[in-house]
Amino acid sequence: MNTPICDFVKKYSDSEPLRMHMPGHKGQQILGIEQLDITEISGADSLYEADGIILESEHNASYLFGCRTLYSTEGSSLCIRAMLYLVSLYAKRNGKKPLIACARNAHKTLLSAAGLLDLDIDWIYSEKDVGYLSCDLTPNGIDAYLKSASQKPVAVYLTSPDYLGSIADIRGISEVCHRHGVLLAVDNAHGAYLRFLPESMFPIDLGADICCDSAHKTLPVLTGGAYLHLSAKLESAVGDQAKNALMLFGSTSPSYLILQSLDAANRALEVLPSRLKTALPKIKAFKERICERGFSLYGNEPLKITIAAKPYGYTGDRLAELLRCENIEPEFSDPDHLTLMVSTDTDALMRLEKVLTGIPKKAPITERSPEFKVAKRAISVREAMLSDTEVLPIDECIGRVLAVPTVGCPPAVPILVCGEEIDRHAVKCFEYYGITSCCVVRNK
Repeated sequence: MNTPICDFVKKYSDSEPLRMHMPGHKGQQILGIEQLDITEISGADSLYEADGIILESEHNASYLFGCRTLYSTEGSSLCIRAMLYLVSLYAKRNGKKPLIACARNAHKTLLSAAGLLDLDIDWIYSEKDVGYLSCDLTPNGIDAYLKSASQKPVAVYLTSPDYLGSIADIRGISEVCHRHGVLLAVDNAHGAYLRFLPESMFPIDLGADICCDSAHKTLPVLTGGAYLHLSAKLESAVGDQAKNALMLFGSTSPSYLILQSLDAANRALEVLPSRLKTALPKIKAFKERICERGFSLYGNEPLKITIAAKPYGYTGDRLAELLRCENIEPEFSDPDHLTLMVSTDTDALMRLEKVLTGIPKKAPITERSPEFKVAKRAISVREAMLSDTEVLPIDECIGRVLAVPTVGCPPAVPILVCGEEIDRHAVKCFEYYGITSCCVVRNK
């Protein structure tokens, strides 16, 4: 697999040119990577009008993923907005209203996309009480929803894997969606490696029409590197606008450092199947061993370890503190969970296992997280996000309308959605997760 972007930048840097162009550091060492940081100079191609080395590299990625694949240097956030734009365009070209049925545990970027595109969202809620970070949806549940919907959506939108590592039945759900004439869009941000498992779990391979991956989350790619993938069906229908969809929301100054990282990753993807084949049994054995020591795990994603902390006698936040004392930094924690992301380098598991099993088990914590309840919708997402706002202490927010998602990243999954009314139960949820203030629509 060749690496045309990396090769061009290295050749340019090695020629020691007089840089009379951006960036302003002129290739001089500050962090040590400046000589490889360029802009759209002659021969460097242009991300959103690619017809040279970037197009060649994207063709390499498309070959590896088995579908049309486009690069993003602004993470899956850019790809999510582009996905919704393309789904909306598909609806218009087919005489449909751009209504999206969305699993409630969506990343907050979906809300900004809905606000910018003025999309209607019909929320689909979990079939079980699994908290706000997961949304336990099944093919039968989606089928029942689509049969009973007063207006059929143009697409169902899922997050899989979710932040805690649960993977939905994409194959089954895609079959249901297509039987109803509905697209399936998947936020696969945490699953860029799923295509390369011994048996592919890549959403496009399982029937999804469009999806995005955050390459940087699970592949050797710099932060911000991501992919937008189109199935053959959607490529035929709206593929001519795919680059425009990314350009609509993207910066005109994409990072060439990230582009080189995505380019170089194609070589890593060539050998990833063999690496995963070797690593997965070791990771599975690790999970089995810590369960034997009393830990309870959540989710089914191969490269994610999510511990349900309370049965072991701790909160997830406390377990995170104990790991940090041993210089181990987890991905995420909250009162209930501790999430750890691993790679095919399984040597690190020995150190992690030693620390985890050295934490004594205590009496289980029986306090449950607040049950998730459907909130009252007061105004649209767009109206809420574009309103005049104010920030208030949480105890002064009852009866007010949420304007901005009150959640950081990670996990970036809103407890309450823009335009929904904050009630006492929502305040209880905010307090449980340590949220002390909300940005609400200013009263007139």
